Amino acid sequence: MKVILTQEVLGLGDPGEVVQVKNGYGRNYLVPQGLALMATNKNIKTLEAERQRIEASQSREADKVKAEAATLAGTQVKVEARSGEGGKLYGSVTNMQIAEALAALGFDIDRRRIIMAEGPIKKLGTYTLPVKLHPRVVVDIELEVYPEAGQAEEAAPKAQAEEAVAEETAEETEAPAEESAEEQAKE
Repeated sequence: MKVILTQEVLGLGDPGEVVQVKNGYGRNYLVPQGLALMATNKNIKTLEAERQRIEASQSREADKVKAEAATLAGTQVKVEARSGEGGKLYGSVTNMQIAEALAALGFDIDRRRIIMAEGPIKKLGTYTLPVKLHPRVVVDIELEVYPEAGQAEEAAPKAQAEEAVAEETAEETEAPAEESAEEQAKE
């Protein structure tokens, strides 16, 4: 079923676009909520006539959003995650966690506006992610995924314990070798 979007629907399209959706989604959700119109010939001609009005309203909205975009541009967001060897995360960092981190910084951004083209992040490091504040306004933010604070502390005692076990094992293997050498010398 083809529908004409009257408002921006995240993940689907922008106002004035003709999109293909499943029948139930269009008939039971988009049209009753006023988010879309059925794509009939009459509605398509009406859309063409109102295209200038839609463009003007989008321009006004984009100008309002640009002030927020200026403050958000280049913002550094830090997310803490558990990781294993080689910086590989045990789970992943999703757009929901990024939205929570942005909220902690004072930005109220819907998680669906954070674009993660390659899917959830699964390694430690620094990433640049686009945030679509408006169909015409996209801003990049810096995301740093770093290991949990306790992990570095946990790793040190484990390494020390492993070294102690290795030393004990080395001493035990050296001691029987010395004893056997002494026994052979006595014979």
